Amino acid sequence: MRSRWRKEVVIWWIVLGLLSIAGIVLANVEGDALNNLKSNLKDPNNVLQSWDPTLVNPCTWFHVTCNSENSVTRVDLGNAALSGKLVPQLGQLLNLQYMELYSNNISGTIPAELGNLTSLVSLDLYLNSFTGRIPESLGKLSKLRFLRLNNNSLTGLIPESLTGIITLQVLDLSNNHLSGEVPSNGSFSLFTPISFANNNELCGPVTTTPCPGAPPFSPPPPFSLPPPSPGSSASSTGAIAGGVAAGAALLIAVPAIAFAWCRRRKPEEYFFDVPAEEDPEVHLGQLKRFSLRELQVATDSFSNKNILGRGGFGKVYKGRLADGSLVAVKRLKEERTPGGELQFQTEVEMISMAVHRHLLRLRGFCMTPTERLLVYPYMANGSVASCLRDRPPSEEPLDWPIRKCIALGSARGLSYLHDHCDPKIIHRDVKAANILLDEEFEAVVGDFGLAKLMDYKDTHVTTAVRGTIGHIAPEYLSTGKSSEKTDVFGYGIMLLELITGQRAFDLARLANDDDVMLLDWVKGLLKEKRLEKLVDPDLQHNYIDGEVEQLIQVALLCTQGSPTERPKMTEVVRMLEGDGLAERWEEWQKVEVVRQEIESEHYNHEFIPDSTYQLPAVELSGPR
Repeated sequence: MRSRWRKEVVIWWIVLGLLSIAGIVLANVEGDALNNLKSNLKDPNNVLQSWDPTLVNPCTWFHVTCNSENSVTRVDLGNAALSGKLVPQLGQLLNLQYMELYSNNISGTIPAELGNLTSLVSLDLYLNSFTGRIPESLGKLSKLRFLRLNNNSLTGLIPESLTGIITLQVLDLSNNHLSGEVPSNGSFSLFTPISFANNNELCGPVTTTPCPGAPPFSPPPPFSLPPPSPGSSASSTGAIAGGVAAGAALLIAVPAIAFAWCRRRKPEEYFFDVPAEEDPEVHLGQLKRFSLRELQVATDSFSNKNILGRGGFGKVYKGRLADGSLVAVKRLKEERTPGGELQFQTEVEMISMAVHRHLLRLRGFCMTPTERLLVYPYMANGSVASCLRDRPPSEEPLDWPIRKCIALGSARGLSYLHDHCDPKIIHRDVKAANILLDEEFEAVVGDFGLAKLMDYKDTHVTTAVRGTIGHIAPEYLSTGKSSEKTDVFGYGIMLLELITGQRAFDLARLANDDDVMLLDWVKGLLKEKRLEKLVDPDLQHNYIDGEVEQLIQVALLCTQGSPTERPKMTEVVRMLEGDGLAERWEEWQKVEVVRQEIESEHYNHEFIPDSTYQLPAVELSGPR
């Protein structure tokens, strides 16, 4: 018996050893592949400095994420000023899910070996200088949801194989030199002309440009009902149902034509609602247009018991659709104006194009002469604010690793809105209540795009200041001018909420003679070197001092009084990833010392200090 037990132990040790060796071999293969990429790229900003070929495991490198088996699942090198060419060895990253190489100056062809990355969910190569054809092999990426190759110099036909990726949700091939007929079958049947814009030699129904030798397109004829005959209400009902079904079939068969025709309609025409049982699966691109009746049924006629929250844009209701899926329905309370329907539809479409792992995905919309509703996936874990301050006693508080992930994830989402949406989107109300948490407690930025979309301007003068007390940047409050730096300020306050668990504005702090503004309260504790009072007591000291210190530094850099001195969100992401924070913090400390000396010598009695202007230089060395 004992001999048999010893044999089993030996066998288990052998198995564990083999698994360990397999992990090391896998890490070696992936590390070699990434080092091949590094050697083929020019890196003026030393973004790849941590990619050390002497380290067996690439999971310790910056901009690389691994799973629990030490296999690379994510490469984040967007907007890193890289140039050079990709290498075929990238096809060896078999567990890679996210390849983010957007907004660089990478050239050459897209390696066909990327078709081996069958776990890939997102391939972002946009805003580069790629040439040549789109590889046919990309059609093998059966799990791919986001394919963005726009703003390159790609040529040739669009591979028919891509239409077989049934999981594909977002496709952007715009601003290239592609040619030939755009496929309209398979997954391509739902994409609109926006996905293929500015490729002058593309043709086909989706582009509304006929291919040579093909008959010209014509918009669908206006639909009219025959006049009812006396005593034939039943047959009239049948005619109506048949007419609606025919119209629906036409929309489904030729979505691009219908979309183009709808866009040419006169502004004063209204979009009328259709009862749910007569409303087919009509989509706008990847958006479903829900009927009002469908959403009334889902939310129990917008019952108060289903209210998830209230905000500046309206109430949010929990709903269950006919297929059983849970959704959050935002009922907008904006005043309706004649002619606003087409504008609303256009802006909804633009919001739907902002798709990122850390952005709340718009699922659909509803539009009637009196209602505007947006439909989102339901987030089971609520918002960061509710988890910090309104959680039931039976639920565990957010632990420190989750809070760090929330900080980084929300920064990545905001960075995408600012730098990779066209036109850029300014949130204007960044706060813990608008950062939602999915089933895995991953951060998802919500409520973006409900403020005005920004064009390519440095600032945008708004008709009304939108935001929440305690989160509003000083320049936005005083001038009505918002920019990306307005969001950076709100993000910095949100970081302080994460660290402290406190509200951004809380009159209850007056009871302890403390500041009602969270930023002022934090600065006061920093002056008194009482950093231990900053950290949320729910964490019960289960955090790493140095990491808390770093988050406080990022928060203070983001909440500087002058918007020009705040970092961009792309810089915030890099600082949170450990790149450049120490240098930026040291530089800020020096500037603050000089500023204090100047102000002490030349004090202007007309100057009214506010909570965002200055903070005496402090030396953060972690809570104690």
